[in-house]
Amino acid sequence: MPEHMAGMAQVGFSWHHLLTDWQLSPFALFVLAVCLATAVWYLNASWKLAARGRRWSGGRTLSFLGGLLAIDLALQSSVATFTASYFQAHVVQHLLLMVIGPPLLALGAPMTLALQTSSHGTKVRLLGILNSRPFKAITHPIVVWGLYYGTMFAFFLTFFLGYAMEHMWVMDLVNLGFFFASTLFWWPIVSLDPIPHWKMSHGTRMGNLLIGVPVEAFLGLALVSTTHSAAPMYSLSSTHSGGAILWVGAEVFTFIAIIPIFLQWVRADERQARRNDARLDAAAAAGGAVPVPTLAEERSTEPVGAGPVGAEPGRRRSAWLPQTRPEDAFG
Repeated sequence: MPEHMAGMAQVGFSWHHLLTDWQLSPFALFVLAVCLATAVWYLNASWKLAARGRRWSGGRTLSFLGGLLAIDLALQSSVATFTASYFQAHVVQHLLLMVIGPPLLALGAPMTLALQTSSHGTKVRLLGILNSRPFKAITHPIVVWGLYYGTMFAFFLTFFLGYAMEHMWVMDLVNLGFFFASTLFWWPIVSLDPIPHWKMSHGTRMGNLLIGVPVEAFLGLALVSTTHSAAPMYSLSSTHSGGAILWVGAEVFTFIAIIPIFLQWVRADERQARRNDARLDAAAAAGGAVPVPTLAEERSTEPVGAGPVGAEPGRRRSAWLPQTRPEDAFG
């Protein structure tokens, strides 16, 4: 084992090592500190809303905390330790970091919570970033697809995996890059946060996930059928097993991710039906013609309680547009 892999020495699998061999490197401790600080912020922000009489979903809180736990398990637990010996562990780390953690964080709607509880100046800065041209460019669907799927192929099917494992600072940067790419991928698909650019319909979200199924299957199949190990520190059998885990795991979690999208779709249709009924009732009571909203009006506004952001009864809020003031959009 090269000297620069000190601290990542090969470890044989045992239940004792699985439970006790957690990483205590500066990077791992940094990840733990960030996860804990983020959890404290999230809980404190939700309590702030409760103090104002505005309920924050316990399901979102559990989802967000679960996402933080997945990220810490990927980068600090014995899973990270076993990546020095087993390609299977590397794949499990990959699934935690890219397929489990980010969608759970997105379902927690952290941006909505931040905008609900931040000061006016912070709201303005956050909305400025989200509506900026650089953010619009980096969140373009083609760019995101390239970052999410392209980096996986480049990492697992080239020499780069072995190089990164022999230079752990590179591996740390790669893991951060994977997390960043997967956050951009999952946020517009499952998130409850309003999306300022490239907003997708619920059907498009589900289609986007299904299109990725054969891509992930091809990567898993390539690893299962390869005639050489993924990296020098891994055996060929470990590579084949890891490829199978990647293939099955990615597909299973992809189909699981369709469930919250479908539920969001159903709830959105129910809210639209209630709006239409209310509009018909109001028109009937007034004895006038029923106003028919345009598609732009339906997309740009929604009554309070329809989404993750609440406000006073009867108040409408606009979508995330550059000209929208934070106090108008998030009350």
